[in-house]
Amino acid sequence: TGGSLTTARRGLAGAGTQTAGLAFGGRNPPYLVATEEYNGLAWTAGGNLTTARNELGGAGIQTAGLAFGGGAPKTNATEEYNGSAWTAGGNLGSVTDKIAGCGTQTAGLAIGGEPTGNPTAITQEYNGSAWTNGGSLGTGRYALAAAGTQTAGLAFGGAPGRLTNTEEYNGTSWTAGGVLNDGVAEQGGCGIQTAALSFGGSLPGNTAVTEQYDGSSWTTTASLNVARRFIAGAGTQTAGLAFGGEAASETAATEEFSLGGPATLTVGTD
Repeated sequence: TGGSLTTARRGLAGAGTQTAGLAFGGRNPPYLVATEEYNGLAWTAGGNLTTARNELGGAGIQTAGLAFGGGAPKTNATEEYNGSAWTAGGNLGSVTDKIAGCGTQTAGLAIGGEPTGNPTAITQEYNGSAWTNGGSLGTGRYALAAAGTQTAGLAFGGAPGRLTNTEEYNGTSWTAGGVLNDGVAEQGGCGIQTAALSFGGSLPGNTAVTEQYDGSSWTTTASLNVARRFIAGAGTQTAGLAFGGEAASETAATEEFSLGGPATLTVGTD
């Protein structure tokens, strides 16, 4: 068990690992700049984002995080975290929110989003200073989840509707992967292309369902204790971290996932 977020929030982004996590941005109900760092037991305050935002993308680790996009209003601003403060990075090619991210601060991937009220298939790659366009998704989508790296990325779920399809990225183009058992949007994700987790989201009602990916297919595993959407994630398939989101209202709940013996989830407590 671990500690709850200091600030309950939805639409936040996450990065890092189960024992060195990073939570930033979100809404409750004002748009937030607050950043929190997790040590495996408790969350503590980190340096604030320059731009308050909700439904943004995130990537990296606790001491080298990346935040991009989000709203409201929709922005293309990118910020880089050094473990204590955020500084401006290169802007995304377009303003968008409901975007997914994965990779690292110097090799990030921004996937999909809703730049103009419609889903986009645009993928952008970050080199530590600037974004360039990569291969487009086969299915344009927003409010999706992602995992992996810039050259081995994974995009799954999302809207419009509640999508089941998964796509795998090789650094140049996307190809079809396995299909989620439940069509879901606004969920969290973590892991790598061949060992990922999808958890929470909306079906369209809030769900606690968790699925694990082995590089070809998804299987259902232990559910979250708190069903919620607009949730953030970090870590790996065998040591995942789920935090924040919207249950009946914005929540500070943190849950840790362990896969090794029986799959278990433990809810964070104060």
